[in-house]
Amino acid sequence: MRTKFFIAAIISTMVLPGAVLSRAGAQTPLPTSGYPVVLHAARLLEIDSGKMLTPGEVLVEGERIAEVGSSVKHPEGAEVIDLGDTALMPGLIDAHVHLFLHPGAEDLQTVEESVPQRTITATLQARDDLMAGFTAERDMGTEGAGSADTAVRNAINRGEIPGPRLRISGNAVDILGGHEDANRYNPAQHVLSNATYANSISEIVEVIREEYKEGADFTKMYETGRDQLRDGRFSTPYQYTEAELAAAVQEAARTGKHVAVHATGEPGTLYAAQAGVVSIDHAFQLSDETMRIMREKQIFAVPTFTIIEYFADHATTPAAGARERAMLDFHAAEFRKQLAAAVPMAVGSDVGPFPHGTQARELELMVKYGMTPLAALQADMINGAKLLGWPDQIGQLKPGFYADIIAVPGDPLSDISAVQHVTFVMKGGVVYRK
Repeated sequence: MRTKFFIAAIISTMVLPGAVLSRAGAQTPLPTSGYPVVLHAARLLEIDSGKMLTPGEVLVEGERIAEVGSSVKHPEGAEVIDLGDTALMPGLIDAHVHLFLHPGAEDLQTVEESVPQRTITATLQARDDLMAGFTAERDMGTEGAGSADTAVRNAINRGEIPGPRLRISGNAVDILGGHEDANRYNPAQHVLSNATYANSISEIVEVIREEYKEGADFTKMYETGRDQLRDGRFSTPYQYTEAELAAAVQEAARTGKHVAVHATGEPGTLYAAQAGVVSIDHAFQLSDETMRIMREKQIFAVPTFTIIEYFADHATTPAAGARERAMLDFHAAEFRKQLAAAVPMAVGSDVGPFPHGTQARELELMVKYGMTPLAALQADMINGAKLLGWPDQIGQLKPGFYADIIAVPGDPLSDISAVQHVTFVMKGGVVYRK
């Protein structure tokens, strides 16, 4: 029987396949290894059709789903896990996370904390996200920790630490004096940027090649910032031209990879769409032409409402809080326009500056600002799986898919807040929370 190791703080303890891990790291091995498992619950969500089966069952064999329905085969020796009055669903997907950030002054933590310290933090936060039901995530930049996310992803893949399936970008790419540069510090101190500089097409290509060598799955680029909202008018300077972004997209595509951008408004969002990026993250402002291109090319918008709400609720001054709430209101109004224009949506929270494991709030806000619960869940699971490059592996409860399964109380199609109360987590056939 293959063993797995879980690193909690600095101490390593052995965890067997089938173990249940709490947020505190405690474990209780379950006698499931090597045997089929049948999950039974009052409900099961067919995410593609929106149909809720009552009751619902899933037969898991190894790391994959073998059968799904109101009733499935119960092979001899199978363990039956009865989850009671809950709904079985695919694991949640967060397409915009920062495992190497935690609440507090972002610019200071990246200066004061060493990369080894931040990597330990990232492993603990990966665990927290998994325990909250997020079985797959896209890490959108280590914010100055270079390719340390390669080690975290690989350790998860080897079963050495618990965490979601990860797509990683390494350090993001930015211009000199750009969004993530240390612009507010004394230049004589030479405080490093939280991203990697690339100021021309040749430099962009070189940086992308270096980061793929170090293990990145895709490229994240900063295309706009900093943002301003004055008298209801939003503005944000672009950083890369369409030609520069297109060169990045072409270089990424050469090895079967893609580019995602931090882009909040025009004209940067238009340049990104024209260049053919895979997603425009934040997307506060999209012109009619940008939305048309995104719809035509199936480029995902990733709204990230939760981070703005958090900053508004935790602002250092009333004036700062008012600015954040005005930005949130503007973003919500623009989001409704994007929904009306049928812009493809995926779900990403920008978790890191707010506590990991709490980001299911993003689904609630997407419903609050105009989506139905089913549409928000489909954006999360079906579109999220496409965005991460695993459309036939995760995001649905179907035979042959990975057994990434969660259970939530009640009916999430009636009350989306159920996703904030995950009671059961399985990833790849291993039970992590029960």
